[in-house]
Amino acid sequence: MASIDIQTIARRTILMEAESVKQLASYINQQFEEAVTVIAGCAGKVVISGIGKSALIAQKIVATLNSTGTPAAFLHAADAIHGDLGLVQPGDVIMLISKSGESQEIKVLIPLIKNFGNPVIAITGNTGSYLAANANYILNTTVAQEACPNNLAPTTSTTAQLVMGDALAVCLIERNGFTSDDFAKFHPGGMLGKRLYLKVSDLYMKETRPQVSLQSSLKEVIVAITQNRMGATAVIKDGSIAGIITDGDIRRMLQQREDLTNVTAESIMSRNPKCIEENELAVNALDMMRSNSVSQLLVTNNGMYAGVLHMHDLLREGII
Repeated sequence: MASIDIQTIARRTILMEAESVKQLASYINQQFEEAVTVIAGCAGKVVISGIGKSALIAQKIVATLNSTGTPAAFLHAADAIHGDLGLVQPGDVIMLISKSGESQEIKVLIPLIKNFGNPVIAITGNTGSYLAANANYILNTTVAQEACPNNLAPTTSTTAQLVMGDALAVCLIERNGFTSDDFAKFHPGGMLGKRLYLKVSDLYMKETRPQVSLQSSLKEVIVAITQNRMGATAVIKDGSIAGIITDGDIRRMLQQREDLTNVTAESIMSRNPKCIEENELAVNALDMMRSNSVSQLLVTNNGMYAGVLHMHDLLREGII
């Protein structure tokens, strides 16, 4: 086996692909803009097809479009000419991906698509190809060479296709005014979904509201913290939040004082506690905890004390 410099090869590959991606910026033109407009005004869906590695890129672009509000479907070029062409309906926009633009399956598929009258967008690295000549819009993904030392295995070319698809998707996101709230609708599962839609009100225990008054004794404070198992209690004055006492506050107080006879909640509490409204996103609560180095937040409902949110609540739901 020949000796190779693995790190050098890896860096060369990355830099070669990065340069190819950078070159794509010069290919963005009026046809790209028109392709975005056609997709945005599509009455149906975007049907994306390819063969080989381009088919895999097509599937990723389909997934990206679907998750960002543009209906899309994958159609394998080989399957299309063997019965799956029924996927294409009036009002659909067709996107065909091929580095050479001369793949046999693509050349067979194009006349069939054109008979349907659907607009065709080509993503190709050969603007003089059969595909380019028969497309309504050409998105150029020409690369100088593949990163493969034999200039054969699709590497740089498929990266360029992927990035061009991302450019389309991001333009559509901004053109359609697709927001983070919209994104959450399509990503309800997993950590990503939870970070987008889960609110503080979904996490804190509404029936558990540890609280004491300013004049509550040390024993009453400890009992409130222990019974509710939140690691803290709110201190309330005339119905409003005056402060917070955590188990850490009590430990620090015990280190500093010998006489505990006249200790009250007011003498222990931290004033101006960190609070968050229950309709805030849980991820915002996490940011607040991290930026203030605290593990609990007092939860409010229209400014009134409602309960305690603990870091453990966020851990349990996978927000962290």
